[in-house]
Amino acid sequence: MSPSPEPRRLVVAITGASGSLLGVRLLQVLRELPGVETHLVLSPSGVLTAAQELDLRRADIEALADVVHNARDVGASIASGSFRSAGMVIAPCSMRTLGAIAHGLSDNLVTRAADVALKERRRLVLLARETPLNLAHLRNMTAVTEMGGIVFPPVPAFYTRPATVEDIVDHTVGRVLDLFDLPHDGLVQRWAGLRAGAQPEPGDGRP
Repeated sequence: MSPSPEPRRLVVAITGASGSLLGVRLLQVLRELPGVETHLVLSPSGVLTAAQELDLRRADIEALADVVHNARDVGASIASGSFRSAGMVIAPCSMRTLGAIAHGLSDNLVTRAADVALKERRRLVLLARETPLNLAHLRNMTAVTEMGGIVFPPVPAFYTRPATVEDIVDHTVGRVLDLFDLPHDGLVQRWAGLRAGAQPEPGDGRP
């Protein structure tokens, strides 16, 4: 009998920025994908924000993951490059976390695991949440991008005509899964060109 294939591991972190639903929904979707093993790091601020926004306790969120790591445990398995994974998603990613990653400050397990993803040339996706952005935010985003990370502000795709917050969140989650070549069905409404009747009038100067 051949051995079972190794699961595709994905590290998911939830930090204290607004948008806890993004990380929670990502975990829910990943839980339904066969062959995917999620490793969750939930920051203390992430716990507070989830309670404020979703009335969820730490235990409620941790129950959605296959493996849970303490944010203070910098000796956890995911803190080493020898731990095989497809990469990491931080959803949402606070500006504090973004800044720490941009400057290589591995002061907790979230930022250490992100540093590992970058040094091992694995995919790192940061759902950065803040507005408006100051110069420090922009420079940190540039630094992370130059290191190979993907800064992914969860900006709504209004061409899909979302009717609910859940529609917006699902589209974002689906696009994140696309970045890891993970299959999903129904989360993303793919762009198929302009609708009939939506073409610009000849000579109006618009593309």
